[in-house]
Amino acid sequence: METNEEKVIEVYHCTDKLMTFKTTRDAGFKFESGQFTMIGVDDVYRAYSIASSMYEDHLNFISIKVPDGEFTSKLQDIQVGDTVSVSKKAVGTLTLDRLVPGTNLYLLATGTGLAPFMSIITDPMTYEQFDHVHVVHCCRTKDELIYANYIRSLGKDELLGRYVANKLHYIPTTTQEPSSISGRITTLLQRGILWPMKGDDCVMICGNPNMLHDLTEYFEARNWQMGKLNAPGDFIIEKAFVDRA
Repeated sequence: METNEEKVIEVYHCTDKLMTFKTTRDAGFKFESGQFTMIGVDDVYRAYSIASSMYEDHLNFISIKVPDGEFTSKLQDIQVGDTVSVSKKAVGTLTLDRLVPGTNLYLLATGTGLAPFMSIITDPMTYEQFDHVHVVHCCRTKDELIYANYIRSLGKDELLGRYVANKLHYIPTTTQEPSSISGRITTLLQRGILWPMKGDDCVMICGNPNMLHDLTEYFEARNWQMGKLNAPGDFIIEKAFVDRA
């Protein structure tokens, strides 16, 4: 695997189990919104979705922290000025070209599964393809709802505001702490609490394996078609990887 050595330019420890970090971006590194790449520390690699916009000159990532994890035990100790290896190639299935155009796009994420959707909601093309974009982020506690303030502020962003204003909707939900909306995404869907989905809506899903399995069954039971590279559909999931320590 060919890699670039990128310098760490920002590290933020959100909680004792969650962190974000930012690196430089090689001028030749290209990716589509929603894709992931491989990150390496001391010759150990893991797949990480890119949370930054495809137009930015840096790369953002979200990571879990596991004290004895083979990879994250090393990653959680990185500091500004350190270097990490970044694969020269980005891949993944969570891209807009796998969905048919529609009225609403729903981005369903648990935990660090929010990362690819951060790239998608900062891409003007998303708002060309859909009239409204709904980000549903489910975490255990409210302090894990990282980027909440950032997402809410995008409508006032100097560059993105004209695309995002009145089109981007943020729905946070928690499972282990009371909040304005509490419960797992699958439960909220089945109870009709989140929204009434229509035939011209599309869905992207990223998160833990159980959610991916349950939501795939949920939509397929309603005759929604999973999108493929040469056959765009109504919903897509990222199944190439799951959180690993």
